[in-house]
Amino acid sequence: MAQRKTPRSHSRKEAKVPPVESKNGKRTEGGGDAGGGGGPKYSMFTWFVVLALLGVWSSVAVVYFDIVDYDSVIGKLKAYDTDGDGDFDVEDAKVLLGLREAEKPNVGDSPEKKTVLKPEDVSQPADATSPETWTTEETRSVSGSQDVESEIQAAVPLPPLVEEDFVPDDPRDSTHPYEDDVITIDTMGVLLEETLPEESVVTSGQYLTSSKLSQEAAEKPEPESEKLKETESITEETAEKQTQDKLQEKAKKKKPKLLNKFDKTIKAEIDAAEKLRKKGKVEEALRVFEALVQQYPQSPRARYGKAQAEDDVAEKLRSNDMLQRAINSYREAAELPDVTPDLLRAALKRRAERQQFLGRMRGSLATLEKLVQIFPDDVSLKNDLGVSHLLLGDNKGAKKVYEEVLEAAPGNGFAKVHYGFILKSENKIAESIPYLKEGLESGEPGTDDGRFYFHLGDALQRVGDDSAYHWYELGHRRGHFASVWQRSLYNVNGLKAQPWWTPTETGYTDLVKTLERNWRTIRDEALAVMDQNTGLFVPEEENLREKGEWGQYTLWQQGRKDGNSCQGVQKTCSLLERYTEATGCKRGQIKFSVMQPGTHVWPHTGPTNCRLRMHLGLVIPKHGCRIRCTNQTREWEEGKVLIFDDSFEHEVWQDADSYRLIFIVDVWHPELTKYQRQTLSAI
Repeated sequence: MAQRKTPRSHSRKEAKVPPVESKNGKRTEGGGDAGGGGGPKYSMFTWFVVLALLGVWSSVAVVYFDIVDYDSVIGKLKAYDTDGDGDFDVEDAKVLLGLREAEKPNVGDSPEKKTVLKPEDVSQPADATSPETWTTEETRSVSGSQDVESEIQAAVPLPPLVEEDFVPDDPRDSTHPYEDDVITIDTMGVLLEETLPEESVVTSGQYLTSSKLSQEAAEKPEPESEKLKETESITEETAEKQTQDKLQEKAKKKKPKLLNKFDKTIKAEIDAAEKLRKKGKVEEALRVFEALVQQYPQSPRARYGKAQAEDDVAEKLRSNDMLQRAINSYREAAELPDVTPDLLRAALKRRAERQQFLGRMRGSLATLEKLVQIFPDDVSLKNDLGVSHLLLGDNKGAKKVYEEVLEAAPGNGFAKVHYGFILKSENKIAESIPYLKEGLESGEPGTDDGRFYFHLGDALQRVGDDSAYHWYELGHRRGHFASVWQRSLYNVNGLKAQPWWTPTETGYTDLVKTLERNWRTIRDEALAVMDQNTGLFVPEEENLREKGEWGQYTLWQQGRKDGNSCQGVQKTCSLLERYTEATGCKRGQIKFSVMQPGTHVWPHTGPTNCRLRMHLGLVIPKHGCRIRCTNQTREWEEGKVLIFDDSFEHEVWQDADSYRLIFIVDVWHPELTKYQRQTLSAI
């Protein structure tokens, strides 16, 4: 509390005071008292009262006129402290003026009481930053709590606006006017398309992937109330769906029972070994499990743990021999008596997976067939069996399996996409579409695969349905395609991507010049092979033709010479020998291509972005032969090389009166490193 200042008249000898005229008209000298003794006219108490009253009236001025800071001018006078807070303040002045009654402090309350503001005392937004924001100490009296609240409101963030009370501006006036114009995907895999802003311009030749319904909605916007209702219903449906999915997922994640009665008696020892394995001490875990198997040979769980440890060691050491040991141990665990159904299933399923990893497809198929016999009602095992048939190239066997699955579970999305894939491979294009579409829309595990988006879009294109690009775009959004146009599935990230290339851009100008300088020699050898009619030109086998005849004669395939094919065109092969960017391209081909009049090749893409494709014109009719890559269409010229990236969508028409002959040379993408060219798998 501030100390009261000593009056200046008492800090030094008193000075003479000028004469003062009293009420009766007599003048007195300030030096003496009534007795003429020279003392002060007024006592100390009188001066004290005068100063105190000055403080009162100053406080009145503060209350009514707010013209001065009472603390800084008159200090704190404890004598007029009416509220017991230890100083003279506005609240004391209010009491003296009769504006409020004096409050009696509670017995035991100190003059300065700390008031702690807690979270429940202040309305605070949900995103308040730190706990310190919630608790503030103020050296104020209880009667001054309103002042405390006003200071705290200034110290913490304001609560957020209530949406019901907020009227939004025109969206075009916002900071990010197109922030919501994004194509999003819900949890079911359905494409939710927002309308494009009016300012957007679509370049001619590009495909619009938004539906007509979305465009019509943009022209006639719905009332806000209807939008809110629709949003609420969608939210409720989504929440209900998520709840169901969580329950199903929880049921699926039910902890398997791997211990039989005997295994429970040695659970502590099994757990100790398993703890080592999970900590990454796989060699030590394997030794412990081997000891357990030797001590308890009748324990399925110990042997299963040994198989898992061998599996882990095989992965760590990259050892096929160790992996084969694990495969054998999984079988041994499954064949022991009193094995629990969950352990039997887990052991054989893992065995089938590891057999597939080693390329032992038939062994994996046999293991899965045994599993299906043991668990005939397990649809997931049948789905795995169907995949095993497909990996063996046995589409008929896979088709039979998936027909059985769909008969038992008509809505199974995994079976649908695979069954649709098989139908399309059989060229049953229209029949494949509903299975592929419904399977993808199911969103079930194993359905979100680029191959299914690829084949559904391709099937829709072949029946003339432009919604193909809707699915291509969805596949791109899901990360399966580099873009709507570039839909290859075996890619290296970061490579330059453009549909058409110049020789200079590729860096392979020497190869291009060699091809163009020697085009007649190459043409003559190709014509000689064609005239021999030896069957070296085989029909295109990739099911890319809508109609017509298209034959190919391959010289190099996957970076290797194709048999004895160079014997008929030795000069052509010798020209190419020194260009390893072509002959060593493990993801490409070198071949002659002859196309007869009336041929149309469906829009399609190559399998990889790791190559570029060169077309050297050899025999080109004057009119009717053209190739489109994305939205650019070009024509071949005899003796000239066209270069394009066939991972982008392209299409070919041959409407001339005679055949068209070209020489196709695939080369590595120029941005691939030497190491990548050596290590990439062949396609």
